[in-house]
Amino acid sequence: MTPPRSWSPRPAALVLAWLLAAVALLLTVLGPDAATRVLMGTGTALVVAMAAYGTLVRPRLTADDTGLTVRTLTGPRHLPWHEVHVKLAHTRRLGREVATLELDWRRGEDEQLYVLTPTDLGADPRDVADVLHALRP
Repeated sequence: MTPPRSWSPRPAALVLAWLLAAVALLLTVLGPDAATRVLMGTGTALVVAMAAYGTLVRPRLTADDTGLTVRTLTGPRHLPWHEVHVKLAHTRRLGREVATLELDWRRGEDEQLYVLTPTDLGADPRDVADVLHALRP
């Protein structure tokens, strides 16, 4: 039995997001007028939501002998190896190529596609795909 492997957003990125949220909250409270506080409050809420999401979904992906577990806001979802297809997708955005990891899960009529970015994984999706293919029985 191999030990489980997991991937999560980088801790430094989460710390930075929470620091930005704290600074944004401070600037919101110290805003000179109501309009500024409303606009800053909206931005602060978005930054807090992003930081909370990154914190709550840790670890984002876990792999073991039985399959994969993907954590989302609705909770963890276990995907047995025989029901999931792991694929790398490459897209070109803003002049650079970005790799994403696609987990295509199918059980009878039910299906779900999970797309994990380098930010979600805290690692290069190509490296994660190599590990997943090596772990797959």
